Amino acid sequence: MFQTSLLIAVERPPVVDKIIDFLSLYGLKVVGAILILIIGSYLAKLVAKGVYKGISKAGKGETLAKFLSGAVNAAIMVFVVIAVINKLGIETTSFLAVFGAAGLAIGLALQGTLGNLASGVLLIIFRPFGVGDGVQIGAVSGTVLDMQIFSTIVQTAENKKVIIPNGKITGDIITNYTVLGSRRLEIPFMIDPGKDL
Repeated sequence: MFQTSLLIAVERPPVVDKIIDFLSLYGLKVVGAILILIIGSYLAKLVAKGVYKGISKAGKGETLAKFLSGAVNAAIMVFVVIAVINKLGIETTSFLAVFGAAGLAIGLALQGTLGNLASGVLLIIFRPFGVGDGVQIGAVSGTVLDMQIFSTIVQTAENKKVIIPNGKITGDIITNYTVLGSRRLEIPFMIDPGKDL
């Protein structure tokens, strides 16, 4: 007895071949890009949390801690996105040139705002006054209600809420009436020369 076997050749459709070629060419790049994105975003959150805890422990204030941790997170994520784009095989030099030009244009447009931001960071770091202190900043005197990144809010004796840009504060004379705890007050008054003191 003889055994025979019949082999039938089945041809794959050309679409399947194209999909297999595409996956073999770009599949590893896409997987690598996804891994970079996941790991990078995790590291960005981890570093931002560390910055937040470090600034909070140093006693520099909640506002500065939130701002700097958010800035660190954003900066790391920019590098992560550039790394993902590069991993996918897209040329990143043109992106960097566009980001640089856009950053320059935004910086020039927001020059005053960025000055207030830098002044706010300096005020929060060096603390010439705090919330609740009685101060005189230029022509405005009152109690500090809030210190923000861009401005400081002061309540005057007439119960007015005055919002002062931080850039103006760092460029003006600051008098803090509260920080030393006690203060000398001079009240001149007239006495009749004929009276016994």
